[in-house]
Amino acid sequence: MSSSITIIGAGASGLFCASLLGQQGFNVTVIDNGKKPGRKILMSGGGFCNFTNQTITADNYLSQNVHFCKSAIKRFSQCDFIDLVNRYNIPYYEKELGQLFCQNSAQDIVNMLITECQKGSVKFSMQTELDDIVQTTSGFVLSTNKGKIETDKVIIATGGLSMPKLGTTPIGYKIAEKFALPVIPIKAGLVPFTLQPLLLERLSPLAGISVLAEVSTNNKSFFGNILFTHRGLSGPAILQISSYWQPGEAISINLLPNQNLTDFFTTQRQESANQQLKNVLAKLLPKRLIDCLSQLEMIADIPLKQLNIKHQQTLIEQLTNWQIVPNGTEGYRTAEVTLGGVSTECLSSKTMEVKTVSNLYFIGEVIDVTGWLGGYNFQWAWSSAYACAESIIKTAIVK
Repeated sequence: MSSSITIIGAGASGLFCASLLGQQGFNVTVIDNGKKPGRKILMSGGGFCNFTNQTITADNYLSQNVHFCKSAIKRFSQCDFIDLVNRYNIPYYEKELGQLFCQNSAQDIVNMLITECQKGSVKFSMQTELDDIVQTTSGFVLSTNKGKIETDKVIIATGGLSMPKLGTTPIGYKIAEKFALPVIPIKAGLVPFTLQPLLLERLSPLAGISVLAEVSTNNKSFFGNILFTHRGLSGPAILQISSYWQPGEAISINLLPNQNLTDFFTTQRQESANQQLKNVLAKLLPKRLIDCLSQLEMIADIPLKQLNIKHQQTLIEQLTNWQIVPNGTEGYRTAEVTLGGVSTECLSSKTMEVKTVSNLYFIGEVIDVTGWLGGYNFQWAWSSAYACAESIIKTAIVK
């Protein structure tokens, strides 16, 4: 096939899409401003790349159009990508909640994608910065710091703004705006919270402590570990809820989601009525956390036998519905993903092609589709890339 395709972005979606198209005979070039492909893949999952999840549904994604991701995920599922990983004999393991991680290193996934690209003779132009893109009667002309590129089709796989130290730029959103495509406002997602200075000072002794909790906001709840840090709150449950939190709103933390506290106090009164309430609660929570909650006047400095039913109910409410208003988030610096992006309304959910601009496609994180923590964003990269490549291949066969 003589058709030339330029993919902007050598991340997960760009590499996978390039490999699929290259192996079908297309003349594919991937350009990226970085030195090496797959930089974010290598950084993900603590260097072990949580490359997908055993269970993927549309409910695991945020978007202005929650149905948009369904078609792509159905046509290229987590099982399909796992099959590819298995063909390369990459060892992996299931962590929790269906999360699949590389056993050795995220480099295994990058090597697999590069090898797949090599099978299709995909060309790479690294350290190439895109300055402008112009549509012509026959395709597009890209202006870069290394000269002009003429191409029949352009696929935008530039990702978001998270992890700026990897050289992320807003070029994908700028391209969308150049072609008058709406962009849903972007912000950091799956990101730690910062706290108000006074509360942060009170909780500073807890830095490094992790507890199992349930965190809620806007009728959305996540169960998992929360981590107290020198800057605020982190951990899986916090990262998950951050994508649903709006500035100025409170989050609710249930510090004892698996505990029936009424039964607990009844039993403890029978066994340890003379013990201090703080010491009784230290059977359930870290002592340092109990001390901090006491300083916040959430736990009274009294023996358990002095805790009457009314005060017990208040205490239970405070421990299971601790209201905190975050000061903000740590932003793109530590964010896993970027919320928002190119509006799905201007794209075909089956092909990822722009409805108003022929031969221009958007895939991956740059689109307004954001997954939960746990391999969902990588699966969106694989699925959207496959949908795009499949449509181009099918159209070429028909012609």
